[in-house]
Amino acid sequence: MSLALALLLVVFVLLVLLDAPIAVALGLSSMFYLLIADAAPLIVVAQRAVAGINSFTLLAIPLFLLAGLLMVHGGLAPRIIALCSALIGRRTGGLAMVMIIACMMFGSLSGSGVADVVAIGTMMLPAMKDQGYAPGFSASALGCAGSLGTVIPPSIVLIVYGTATNSSIGQLFVAAIIPGILLGLGLMLVAWWISRRNGWQGGEPFSWGELGRAAKGSILAMLAPIIIVGGIRLGIFTPTEAAGIGVAYALFIGIFVYRALSLSTLMRLLRETTEMTGVILLVIASASVFGWILAAEQVPQMAVNGITQATQSGTVALLMMMAVLLILGTFMESIAIILILAPVFLPILGHYGIDPVYFGILLTINLAIGANTPPLGIDLMAACRVGEIPLSASFKYLIPFLGVMVGVLLLLVLFPALITELPGILF
Repeated sequence: MSLALALLLVVFVLLVLLDAPIAVALGLSSMFYLLIADAAPLIVVAQRAVAGINSFTLLAIPLFLLAGLLMVHGGLAPRIIALCSALIGRRTGGLAMVMIIACMMFGSLSGSGVADVVAIGTMMLPAMKDQGYAPGFSASALGCAGSLGTVIPPSIVLIVYGTATNSSIGQLFVAAIIPGILLGLGLMLVAWWISRRNGWQGGEPFSWGELGRAAKGSILAMLAPIIIVGGIRLGIFTPTEAAGIGVAYALFIGIFVYRALSLSTLMRLLRETTEMTGVILLVIASASVFGWILAAEQVPQMAVNGITQATQSGTVALLMMMAVLLILGTFMESIAIILILAPVFLPILGHYGIDPVYFGILLTINLAIGANTPPLGIDLMAACRVGEIPLSASFKYLIPFLGVMVGVLLLLVLFPALITELPGILF
């Protein structure tokens, strides 16, 4: 390792520890490297940053973000919650399980973990508090369930990973379906177990009439993920075009069917989408420069040599990479991790014959776990802010939820067919 590379990593880590925004940490450390190493002029920073975001596929990010916001404020999300409540809300821990299923369903519309947490949390946390659920339990369940938005298609994280590794985004979307369901079922099991120990009951008794009304009211909301994923699978449109279809569908339903979207609301949602997109693209641009430096310093080759010398087993190598991702996920933002490590891990995957689509699903699950693990834990932090409780109040209930997510991750490592079988059939 050269001195300049060592200083690059030291400066980056120091900036992260000082709580600098991840885009700033990546950009400043990259500029510092270029000044110290004198390897290239500073104009390279601008060139690589522009090249990093010059991708048609990335247009899907603002479109999916906007589609998710339109579906929340256009009346689709409350109807999803009503359907979930009619199905299982009466059982022990019913409200918690309703929240988890609602997060899974809304995750299939928004593609963002934080958006999932905020949209569902603002509606469910007050109701759970009124029913006597501990705020720390509700927040930890919400954070972990909301993070499934990064796994369940159309995941923005999967879009970024597919772009960074030149993998099929359509195959990634299909491959994530079974793991997303397994994670949701695991979280529901933990929620039921904790609720049973604490005597937290469900809501109103089951009613076929209520279920029928809720199902009828949620039909249009449930069609959205079918249109998006089904259209991609059938080759009717690309993932980016699917995002545009999602926006058009949400606009039509919100304006002409539910009449819940006004011009002022649309302008506000466009502004919010622009702000979120700007943050994401700034991270991608900065990470592109950082990744170019790592490639120039032959870090991917060093990683391949280090892991191949340590083990000849592809499974062991996979577990080693999972451990690195779990650690980094506790204090780094998901998209930055993908853009930094994807070029490093890709040669390792090729050496061991590991399918990049399979690895991409494991990676997103790691990032979902990291999004709920302090000190960063962005989804858990968002859940605590929505619930207006300190982050520490959720720690007591967090470990079982994270434990089941890690358990599902190990299950997928041991049984790859749970990820690869569905895309193999459909593609």
